[in-house]
Amino acid sequence: MNVKLDWPVLKRESRSLMCGITGLLDRRSRLADEPLVAAVRLMNDVLAHRGPDGDGIWTDAAAGIALAHRRLAIVDLSPTGVQPMHSSDGRWVVTYNGEIFNFSDLRAELVRVGVQFRGTSDTEVMIEGIARWGVRETLARLVGMFAIALWDRKERSLWLVRDRLGVKPLYYACDGTRLVFGSELKALRAAPGFAPSIDRDALVSYFRHANVPGAATIYKESRKLLPGTLLVWREGSEPSTETYWSARAVAERGRASWNAPADPGSTVETLDKLLLDAVARRMVADVPLGAFLSGGIDSSTVVALMQAQSSRPVRTFTIGYDRTDYDEARHAAAVAAHLGTDHTELHVDPSHARDVIQNLPEIYDEPFADASQIPTYLVARMTRAHVKVALSGDGGDEVFAGYNRHVWASRLERLVRLPHGLRRVAACALRAAPAGILEALLRPLPAARRPVRPAEKAAKLAALLEADDAHALYRELVSQWPDPAMLVPGAREAPGPADDPGIAGAIPEFGPRMQLLDTLGYLPDDVLTKVDRATMAVALEARNPFLDHRVVEHAWTLPPELKVDGGKGKRILREVLSRYVPRDLFERPKMGFAVPVGEWLRGPLREWAEDLLAPAAIVADGILDPAPVAHAWRAHLGGADRTYRLWTVLMFQAWRKRWA
Repeated sequence: MNVKLDWPVLKRESRSLMCGITGLLDRRSRLADEPLVAAVRLMNDVLAHRGPDGDGIWTDAAAGIALAHRRLAIVDLSPTGVQPMHSSDGRWVVTYNGEIFNFSDLRAELVRVGVQFRGTSDTEVMIEGIARWGVRETLARLVGMFAIALWDRKERSLWLVRDRLGVKPLYYACDGTRLVFGSELKALRAAPGFAPSIDRDALVSYFRHANVPGAATIYKESRKLLPGTLLVWREGSEPSTETYWSARAVAERGRASWNAPADPGSTVETLDKLLLDAVARRMVADVPLGAFLSGGIDSSTVVALMQAQSSRPVRTFTIGYDRTDYDEARHAAAVAAHLGTDHTELHVDPSHARDVIQNLPEIYDEPFADASQIPTYLVARMTRAHVKVALSGDGGDEVFAGYNRHVWASRLERLVRLPHGLRRVAACALRAAPAGILEALLRPLPAARRPVRPAEKAAKLAALLEADDAHALYRELVSQWPDPAMLVPGAREAPGPADDPGIAGAIPEFGPRMQLLDTLGYLPDDVLTKVDRATMAVALEARNPFLDHRVVEHAWTLPPELKVDGGKGKRILREVLSRYVPRDLFERPKMGFAVPVGEWLRGPLREWAEDLLAPAAIVADGILDPAPVAHAWRAHLGGADRTYRLWTVLMFQAWRKRWA
């Protein structure tokens, strides 16, 4: 069934709801139980949007510890799944956000050694595993997405843990005597005594990446726990962090096997079975379940593997636009029809964007400017009207080399070897070429190889032509502003993974190196942040089969030619998908999950934009230099494409009005 929805069908109001954790540990002052509960309740209440199904608070005033939880019940809906939860031996207390997808296997293993369970939740399996095996060994066994806070009552120590790829967020702040933490920054802001100030250096990084990357946050006083990292604060010592799983180490180990001969048929079969298992484990839920379907390779593969293991039509959801160069709904509908899913589509126009934009600073309580946050929220909201869990194809690009930069890696490297003068002339020509001429020149190409939005691609290529080396190429590819420091006078951008020369030595091949850098940065800081906040804002749990760490580790053992070949990425994933879906339904240029924000800024969103970009408003804040902003806005209104640059400023200004 293919159902098309217009906006009025979804007009019922959605409050922000989903699973979240928060807490505090005060080593110096010992509050009485009542004020300790009051403090953590303030923090927990602002996360009510992440957990509509209940909340819980546990405190130990003598130790100065308080843990809190907001519950979105997915597995074990009974009271035995309530958190914070104690281990049966009384030593450990946990509050956690996420899902452990192999909990049934671990439960069986624990039962065999005599553990008796009170309920059927994955939380209980995890904490009993910790009581039996310890924290680090249990983490090594977990297949899942999680942000965990553990209190060891015996050692009086606090443990914070974030999953391997960074699917679930975890923020914290520590002044040496008190540590506060939470699933979102707004929980830290609600902590009594927390007085944040804007980190101007982090703001420079934001204007480059459209997010605050790495361990930094927009506030000087707080940090993000990095993916694959745990923090321990033991009594009598300072908090310390350690890496328990490293994407870089996985990539280096995998690269060592690239020269081993591989049979293509058996390689596809192995990946097919591994993905089937990853998908099947993410289909376990005691609530209605569905999937996002754009019609691209990643989401189509996930849905195909779901339908292959389901006795009923899988619920699938997509959104569409009037503009064909942005619209993937027709492709999604074709895949859905072939697989026989129960398909729902929402039509989007600028009025929907206006409705969403006013809520973005609340949803993203740190500046965030990936414009696909708009359709992501809209499709999440539509999906939540029907199901409580949705599988997605996020991570497929990073794991299987799906971004255009991965496919063009060898050509990009050759590009920077051309004479600099020749490249400058070509860049000027590309910038001067009208969009209509570019489209006419590309029209003779087969539709399957014709790039969408050629003017946008040409502008990006023009910038790349002026890069001096591979490092500069990658920086340009991931930059919104080429020189973001000019926006924030006196601030300096902190170095990131791309600035680490050791990565180039460990992974010298440019394409795979970009994959790793994207996995370390763009994936957790942009893609997963976007999806977590958008889905959590409507109490929808998103699950990502491609980010099963077993899939990631296996994919790094595959040589680059099994990922990029013949001018296309995801070669081996295409082979898996072709077992379930005809190639003519998915073999086409990559579109991305985009909206025509640039055109909307010149039209229906112009008044909103001009209010936020007004030089007087920017000067009054004393944070940004208004000159480059005004220059970009004039150029955009004149026909140049400055969408990405302007969106970062607009989202910062909107965030500042709400939070600063």
